[in-house]
Amino acid sequence: MLSRCGKPCATPSKAGAGGVDQTTANPAKSSGDRAGTHVMENGGAVPHRPMTHGTKKTKDARVRTVNRRDVSTGNNATMKRRYFGTDGIRGTVGESPITPDFVLRLGYAAGRALAGSQTTGRPTVLIGKDTRVSGYMLEAALEAGFAAAGVDTMLAGPMPTPAVAYLTRALRLAAGVVISASHNPYHDNGIKFFSADGNKLPDQTELEIEAELDNPMTCVRSEQLGKARRLDDAAGRYIEFCKSTFPNEFDLRGMKIVVDCANGAAYHIAPHVFHELGAEVIAIGNHPNGFNINQDCGATAPDALMRAVRANHADLGVALDGDADRLQIVDGAGRLYNGDELLYLLVKDRLDSGGVQGAVGTLMTNMAVEVALKGLGVPFVRAKVGDRYVLEQLYKHGWQIGAEGSGHILCLDKHTTGDGIISALQVLAAIRRADNKPLAKLLDGVRLFPQHMINVRTPAGYDWQSDNRLVAERDAIEAKLGDTGRVLIRASGTEPVLRVMVEAREDSQASSFAQQLANIVKTAA
Repeated sequence: MLSRCGKPCATPSKAGAGGVDQTTANPAKSSGDRAGTHVMENGGAVPHRPMTHGTKKTKDARVRTVNRRDVSTGNNATMKRRYFGTDGIRGTVGESPITPDFVLRLGYAAGRALAGSQTTGRPTVLIGKDTRVSGYMLEAALEAGFAAAGVDTMLAGPMPTPAVAYLTRALRLAAGVVISASHNPYHDNGIKFFSADGNKLPDQTELEIEAELDNPMTCVRSEQLGKARRLDDAAGRYIEFCKSTFPNEFDLRGMKIVVDCANGAAYHIAPHVFHELGAEVIAIGNHPNGFNINQDCGATAPDALMRAVRANHADLGVALDGDADRLQIVDGAGRLYNGDELLYLLVKDRLDSGGVQGAVGTLMTNMAVEVALKGLGVPFVRAKVGDRYVLEQLYKHGWQIGAEGSGHILCLDKHTTGDGIISALQVLAAIRRADNKPLAKLLDGVRLFPQHMINVRTPAGYDWQSDNRLVAERDAIEAKLGDTGRVLIRASGTEPVLRVMVEAREDSQASSFAQQLANIVKTAA
């Protein structure tokens, strides 16, 4: 196999019977390090790894399940998807649909859809996963389904979701698949797909896969069965790609950074990225055991990072989630910054250094960010909650930057999808460009409104919009708030939960109104 530059790349080797073990995809030495050899991982040293050749982005005419324009069409908005939610298929392991037999059929159905669009040769799909113990079982089932459909697979082992998106595009593969439930606990898992150009699949392609699931599962002839190979240099390729998004005129020498890997997919990658750019790195949440992913660590539980930053007198803390597609930042004082604040920071940085056509948030984006961006003359639009919908709006308007408060940050001039590591590097680049001013100073142009959100579990079939009492109370609260706040009620796309959110200039007011609405839902449910 040749890289884009014509130099030989490592040829993926055949996987063993046990698939890709979570401890084997470990970067080794690199002659391209900008700094020394030592990264602190709770007191231990991290080995170097060999330099690999990156692959430039290119258009692939061989297999195209989706293109950038397809993502925003929304032509199938009226057709209901049975299995795919806002971020793939997700659920509790052992319960429908996250069962080995369903995932086997899913691999076959997706393989059939890919084989039908393949014009030459045999399609190849990349499979990555996070560190959940169920990943082994689901990986084997998915691989078998693809093989039965005549599709080859490359197994990347534990790998961040955005790494799979990048590698799928860089290696000119037919599709990429990630086995992960992102920020959910270990007993959940999920499957999400990326197209040949590194984008999440549009509704149309997901509907095609669901339609194929209704057909009987057969098997291609023996000579046409797919084969599985292991992609041994996946980590090295992705590390080099991440580093390439950081400006060449800067490095991270002199900075002490705590990196919380959430005991997830980035545990063996994220510390190396920051270290190779020169930082002194203290890694936490980097000892996965199959059961501790997102457990009291990572972007959804940032207290551990806040404590570690203060205890180690670090300059900055970076928290990723289980599949490393979202980010939270902690400054040297231990203060936490979410995706809304980081969106403002990145827009302001780009505005100062060039220009920004516009930015995209979501229905949940804090009202203060919208006000602040408009004060800078930057157009701002809200998408539905979910990074795929932020992406749709970015493509629709031809813009490059968007984010969710949860930490999904999209910088389309750097990557096709949200990437926690790359987003952190863009924040660090903004700090360097601002002569290392503290984050609090860089964000003095925005003060978030108090925002209270309560998640209320609901029974199947509950329709809050038909709850007249809830709707009437919402309308009354909105009238009281006027231009000083807002109310948002929405159903989760991944679990049976209704999210009730209130923003107001006064914290007590936001809290009281949110609780009033949540109580109505609880009694109705």
